[in-house]
Amino acid sequence: MVFTSIPDIELAMRQPLIDEIAGLKRRHNAVVLAHNYMTPDIYHTVADVVGDSLALARLAADTDADVVVMAGVHFMAETAKIVNPTKTVLIPDVEAGCSLADSITPADVRRLKEQYPGVPVVTYVNTSAAVKAESTITCTSSNAVEVVRSLDASRVIFIPDQYLGGWVASQLPDIDLILWEGSCEVHERFTGSQLRQYRRHHPDLQIIAHPECPGDVLDEADYVGSTSGMIKWVGLHQPSQVMMVTECSMANNVSVSYPDIDFIQPCNLCPHMKRITLENIRDALAYSQYVVEVDPVTAGHARTAVERMLSLGTTT
Repeated sequence: MVFTSIPDIELAMRQPLIDEIAGLKRRHNAVVLAHNYMTPDIYHTVADVVGDSLALARLAADTDADVVVMAGVHFMAETAKIVNPTKTVLIPDVEAGCSLADSITPADVRRLKEQYPGVPVVTYVNTSAAVKAESTITCTSSNAVEVVRSLDASRVIFIPDQYLGGWVASQLPDIDLILWEGSCEVHERFTGSQLRQYRRHHPDLQIIAHPECPGDVLDEADYVGSTSGMIKWVGLHQPSQVMMVTECSMANNVSVSYPDIDFIQPCNLCPHMKRITLENIRDALAYSQYVVEVDPVTAGHARTAVERMLSLGTTT
């Protein structure tokens, strides 16, 4: 039995489509990689692997499947292709983009490198392959502190998320981080005053926040971490009430495993993640759409940056 937060009647209506996707995966030796922000009908039924962007990058590199369907946004599909150059990588909707990835271009990175010659560039994976190709190493919110520290440099260019960069800087006060003014349109909508209001109404509330949130939000949080880190924190601490300050679907997905915890949800949805549906996952597999390609030269440079990150090993 699959336990989900989907009402039984809705799950029964979706079951033929779920079964069709399962058959197509077998036929094409395909896997569906699903980010933690996917809706529960994807996350709990057709996903073979779920996780944050670091987990998906690692598992994309390790899969034996011939076809990888990325139930996430376009930069994730590009990353899967970068580490799997011989595999077919599909994105169910080519318009599933990312405001953070769109905030910086390769030309922007080149200008930063000219302005700060010799300074290493740490690039958040929420970027295009072309931006990664201009970078020294990539990072995720799971391992950003570890990645910056690994460079053993006194000054580091950190792009593009200003809030994640600010949080990393607070953890590594001896390193001068040069930041870019990019941000996630979902996380930047949260405010510290909003969280204080929730605490007034819920005195026992534990707040855990993604580091893409503004600094006043992180200051109010009881824990700051990546989506995988937040999930582990809930399992370890088992609070009576918790608020996950991140994209709304994640709390729906995690709550299934913790029925005794009251999840208080300030529901901000990512319009790009929500472009991925069961229907277009089915179509991706049935019609081999939409194939993600990365220019070989760009992919080669980007692969170097990604593999440097992956070589650091598992982190939370």
